[in-house]
Amino acid sequence: MTVGFFVPGQPVAKGRPIAGRGYGGRVTMRTPEKTVAYEGLVAHACHGAMKGMAPMSGPLKLDIDMRVLIPASWSKKKQEKARAGIVRPTKKPDLDNVVKGLCDGMNGIAYGDDSQIVLLTVRKTYSDAPGVQVLLQILEGESA
Repeated sequence: MTVGFFVPGQPVAKGRPIAGRGYGGRVTMRTPEKTVAYEGLVAHACHGAMKGMAPMSGPLKLDIDMRVLIPASWSKKKQEKARAGIVRPTKKPDLDNVVKGLCDGMNGIAYGDDSQIVLLTVRKTYSDAPGVQVLLQILEGESA
């Protein structure tokens, strides 16, 4: 079984938890709003692709094609090089932090937990249409 979907917009890296003081002086942790909003967008796109199916079980393969926006401030020549894949996106957002937000956004919808992902392929490129293409597939084999 394979499920694919597209998350539109500039990819967002998962932010670090923010510490604060709660009632009685207790330290509380909260997730940044930008991260919560992006994980919600991922969950919405994933939910639409699952079409009411139960979460996948067993070992999973996850393919991620992350497309970041080409800066408008660049020269036309540099923008063309970015489109051709000659100039590569070595700037923020960090690839691994975006993956963490994507995986957390799919928890409980596409699979029970992201620990089921045993094979991960990720690519970050420049594009005029930013977003993330996700392809999730059940692999042969047993769960530990």
